[in-house]
Amino acid sequence: MLRFPSITRRAKVLALFVFITSGVALAGKEFNLPTPHPAPTYPARDQHSDESVTVAVDPYDMPDKAAIFTTNYADEDMLPVYVIITNDGDETITLSGMKAEFITASRTKIAPATQEDLYRRLSHPKGPKARLPIPIPIPAGRPKGTVSTKAVDEMQRAQFSARAVEPHSTQAGFLFFDISGIDNPLPGAHFFLTGLHNAKGDDLYYFEIALEKYLSAPQPEKPAEPPAK
Repeated sequence: MLRFPSITRRAKVLALFVFITSGVALAGKEFNLPTPHPAPTYPARDQHSDESVTVAVDPYDMPDKAAIFTTNYADEDMLPVYVIITNDGDETITLSGMKAEFITASRTKIAPATQEDLYRRLSHPKGPKARLPIPIPIPAGRPKGTVSTKAVDEMQRAQFSARAVEPHSTQAGFLFFDISGIDNPLPGAHFFLTGLHNAKGDDLYYFEIALEKYLSAPQPEKPAEPPAK
C-alpha cells in the first residue's frame, strides 16, 4: 500500500493552523454598538408628527444580524431588539420614565430584561434565584456559574441607557426580551413604549409598533458573489 506521509503532515499542519487562527479571531471579536439611522428610516416605526418624535425597532432575530454580539443570545432565549428614538423637535425629550413592553400574538406581555436578569440567564446559576447586586460586579476569573468580563461589558454597553433625546438628534440601544417557550415571537407581536415626556413634563402619546412591519419589509440585497474562476 502506498503512503503519503508528507501530505498527511501538511494536512495536519494546515488543520492545526485553521483551528488556531479561528480561535484567535473568535477571542479577538469585540462588540460594537450599531450606529443608528434616523428612526423614520426604519420599516417598523411609529411616527408622531405632532410631537416631532419617532420610535423605531429593529429586532436582531437573524444569525447574520446577531453576529455583532459575542454572546449567542438566541441560545439563551433572549431576543435583542434595537430601539431607536429620534427627536425632530426643538425641545429635549426625557426618557427617565420610559417603559417598554413586547406583546406577543397570544397577548403575552414581556418586559425588557434587566442587567440582573441577563446576568442570571447567562451565568446559569443553580438553586434558588439570588438577588444580584447593582451595579453587577465584573468577575475576575471564570469560576463556574459566572459570566465572562467580555460578556458583562457587552451586556452593559448594548442596553439602551439614554436618559434624554436632545433636539434634532437620535438615541438608540438594545432591549432584551425573554422569549422562553415562544417558538416564533415576531408574527402578530407589538412593541409598546410609554413614559416619554416633553420639556414641560407632559406625557407623550404612547408608541405602538406592529412587528409585521419589520417582517414584511423588503430585505436588503446581499452583494453578488464573484464569478467562480
